[in-house]
Formats: sequence, structure tokens, C-alpha cells
Amino acid sequence: MDLTELQLDALREMANIGSGNAATALAAMLGRPVDLNVPSAAALPLADAVDAVGDVSAEVTAVAIPVFGDIGATVLLIFEPEHAATLCGFLGVFGDPEMELSALQEIGNILGSAYINAMGSMCGVALEPAPPLAARDMLGAIVSTVLATSATSGDLALLLDSSMMVEGAECEFGFLFVPDQNGVSELLGRLGLWDEEAA
Repeated sequence: MDLTELQLDALREMANIGSGNAATALAAMLGRPVDLNVPSAAALPLADAVDAVGDVSAEVTAVAIPVFGDIGATVLLIFEPEHAATLCGFLGVFGDPEMELSALQEIGNILGSAYINAMGSMCGVALEPAPPLAARDMLGAIVSTVLATSATSGDLALLLDSSMMVEGAECEFGFLFVPDQNGVSELLGRLGLWDEEAA
């Protein structure tokens, strides 16, 4: 199922509101200016969304945030090694695997919570993030473990490619919002942008 340009615009707008809040919170944590934007948004079947994030055999650091409330979901933030290293360097923990994972978990929590809160506010739904979990593994292994209980491969996932500049250094990350069944249509419905008959 393809979303209309209007629907994708609404998803991008949610993401941009979230990214503004995330940039402010992250700048305070890092003690450096942060510029964050979301150039693209897509709603894809879960399997396609994972493929779009990157090579399933590549090692990444991922932060998973369970979401409860009106819509159950899992948020997955994915950092490639070079961008994870840049962020850890800013926090002075690069080279200490345990501290790196802890730092990225907190960064992922700040970013993910900001996006979740923006979605909830804009759509008028209660979305409550739970404590995050961080792991370093192959992308495919992380996705299959984290999302095994929360979604089926045919469910729609919201994919946001996020581009972040921290004091001139590029730190991209992937953001996947994987709601329980029909979650994307529920969000768009709250905005008056979902036609059941057209779907």
C-alpha cells in the first residue's frame, strides 16, 4: 500500500517537530550545537523498511524503545559504527565498549522520546516510552530479536532517515517506528488523513 504525498507530508511534519525537540535536548547533553532534520519519510512493510535501513549483515548499534498507550509500538534507532564513534567521541567515552553502549542508549532515548512525544501531541494519542535497551550486533539479528513479538513482516513501519550535524560533524541514524497492527493508519486517521475505503 502506497501512502499519498499528503500523508507522507504529515509524517514528515511529525518527525520534524520531534527532531527540533530532540536537537535541543541532545545539544544540552553533548554541550555542543546540534542541527537535526528529517529529509525523508516512508511507510513500508516491515521487511522492506529494514532493507531500506541498511545491510542486514552489517554491524550496528541499535537502541530499542517499547511504546505503550493508545498505540503499542517499538521504536528502533540504528547507528552505523562511524557515526556511533563520533557521538561517543563527543562524550569522551570512545574506546570503552560498555560506556559507549550506555552513552548511545541515552542518546537514543533522547531522540526516540522526542519523536514519540511529537507524534502523540500532533495526533492526540497517548504514547508512553518505556526504558530503552541498547545492543551492538548485526542489523538483521537485532531486528528479528527486538521486533519478533511486536510485528509481522506485512505490518507497516514508519521509516525516517535522519541527518544530524553536531558541531560540523555528520551523524546520521535510522529511525523505525514499528506499531502494532494498523498503527500507522491509526495515526493518520487521527489527523483526518486515512480513508478506510481507499485503503
